[in-house]
Amino acid sequence: MSIVKFFNVSNGDMSYIEHNSDNFSIIDCNLPEDSSCRTTILNEIQDIRSKKSIFRFISTHPDEDHFHGLEDISNIENFYCVKNSVTKQDITPSFKAYSNLRDDENRAFYIEKDCSRKWMNQGSNERGSSGIMILWPDTSNEDFQSALDQADASPNNISPIIKYSIEDNATFLWMGDLETKFMQKIEDNVVWPKIDVLLAPHHGRKSGHVPGAILEKLKPKLIILGHAESKDMNYYCGWNTILKKHSGNITIECSNHFMNIWVENPDYTSKIKTLKDNPQKTDLSSSLYYIGSISVD
Repeated sequence: MSIVKFFNVSNGDMSYIEHNSDNFSIIDCNLPEDSSCRTTILNEIQDIRSKKSIFRFISTHPDEDHFHGLEDISNIENFYCVKNSVTKQDITPSFKAYSNLRDDENRAFYIEKDCSRKWMNQGSNERGSSGIMILWPDTSNEDFQSALDQADASPNNISPIIKYSIEDNATFLWMGDLETKFMQKIEDNVVWPKIDVLLAPHHGRKSGHVPGAILEKLKPKLIILGHAESKDMNYYCGWNTILKKHSGNITIECSNHFMNIWVENPDYTSKIKTLKDNPQKTDLSSSLYYIGSISVD
C-alpha cells in the first residue's frame, strides 16, 4: 500500500508520499502560521519518518508558498531541486533554509530529465525504488535556459515535471508552477505519460492551465486544484476535480487496483461520477472521511 497526501495549505502546495517501500518523500511545503496546525503537520511527518530509512524533500522551485516553513523540517539529508542560483531581496528564514540546502554539496541532488539515483528510481537488495521519475527539465533546452536566466524575477518555469508510479496501481504527476505559455513551448520535448492524478500547476490558476493537447495525452482520472481567487481559477470543466479549499486535506490510499480517496471536510460532497465504494479500503483514521474509490487500469 502507498499513501499520497495533498495538504490544504492555503495558497501554497505541500504533498507527501508514504511509499510502499522503505522511502518517504515530501514535495514542497507551505506550513501554516497557526502553531497548532503547523505542529500537527510536523508531528505527522515525524511519525512517518520514524518508520522509513530514506527521507527526501523535493522542491519544485524557490517561491515562498512552496518552501515556507522549510526551516522547521529537521534533518533533511536528501534535498532534491532543479539546479539554480536564484536570489531574493527579502531573505526570509525559509529562503535561507532553501538556499543552504540547495547549495550544500553533501545534501543537494539536482534533478533533471531522466536523472537516476539509488532508491529514487533504482532499487537494490537492501530496499526498493521509490518510483519517482523526472520528465523535465531538459537542461540543454533553450526555453528552459531562458527560464533559468529569468528565475530571479519569477522561478515558476524552472519547475520540474515529477512522475510517481506505483506498480500495478496509480501514476501521479506534479508540475510545480509551470505556466501555460511555457508548457506550450515545451510540449514536443516532453514524453507525456497517461496518468491517474494530476496536481494542477500553479494551484489551478488560469496562468498555469494545462493546455488541452497535453491533457488529452495525460488523461488524468482526477485533477486536484488549490487556492486562488475565483476570477483567476480554471476549473478544468469536463474533468474530475477536487478543490482542496473545499475538501481540506486529501489522502489517497493506493491498494488492490484502487485509489481510495479520503478528505478532511465531513461536509464535502464530490461530483466525481466515477467514484465507487471499495469494501477493501483501509480505515485510515477516524478524522478522515471516505468519499469513494477510483479503479486503476
